[in-house]
Amino acid sequence: MTTAPDDPFVSHRSLLFTVAYEILGSAADAEDVVQESWLRWSGADRARVRDARAYLVRIVTRQSLNRLRTLARRREDYVGEWLPEPLLTTHDVAEDVVLAESVSMAMLTVLETLGPTERAVFVLREVFDVPYDEIARAIGKPAATVRQIARRARVHVAARRPRVRVSSSEQQAVVERFLTALRTGELRELLEVMAPDVVMVIDGGGFVPAALSPVRGGRQVAELLAKVNRVALGTAAVWLNGAPAGRIDFDGEPGAVSLELADGKITRIYVVRNPRKLTRIDHPADLTR
Repeated sequence: MTTAPDDPFVSHRSLLFTVAYEILGSAADAEDVVQESWLRWSGADRARVRDARAYLVRIVTRQSLNRLRTLARRREDYVGEWLPEPLLTTHDVAEDVVLAESVSMAMLTVLETLGPTERAVFVLREVFDVPYDEIARAIGKPAATVRQIARRARVHVAARRPRVRVSSSEQQAVVERFLTALRTGELRELLEVMAPDVVMVIDGGGFVPAALSPVRGGRQVAELLAKVNRVALGTAAVWLNGAPAGRIDFDGEPGAVSLELADGKITRIYVVRNPRKLTRIDHPADLTR
């Protein structure tokens, strides 16, 4: 992709990637969508484009929806649990509270329960504050219909999103306790940092050993995690998807761990071990609103 430094596509590229990633939950697919959008932008009559940002977001939204419908069929055949692709992020992403929450593993998992159109409308309206008439143009529906879709999506997400906002400092402290307990493999230490009804979801994609369904309950999760230090070569605290998280190396292969908290305890653990989703784990993603 070759563009002039002053091309609007260059200045909005990070935004376009972020929009695509939040609609798709996959950085690899988001990159493909950005590439496809560039091809359409390069062939557009620029003289007729009044607002380059709105025009580009519209292209990316349409391409993301097309790809999301295709991915939905593929995910029906996915081996085990499917989780969004984790992204290495910098501290400044966390400073934008709306952005950090919208790209969190917890929120992206909730967005997976929406239909493609509902997800696109929710992301554009709630995260990027796109006007209803612009969203209508992007998805090819009347503005009144878009408002109804947005209302339904907000209710749906509100019922499923984490109810308590956790500060980065609290998240960091719990992550450190969790990783320390993981290194020792002590059941008692693991149980102390987790809620009794904790749920752990592992995405191996059929490429590595992983539970094919969520593991539920403190004792069951702790017993499984206690075995990790036998095969893990190292653990480290990192920033993933706008929040403190963990990285675990298994025999030279990386794994990403994100935590969801309530009342100082871990309520959900998201573990991504699918190697195809970890190719960007060493390179910070450029996310923006």
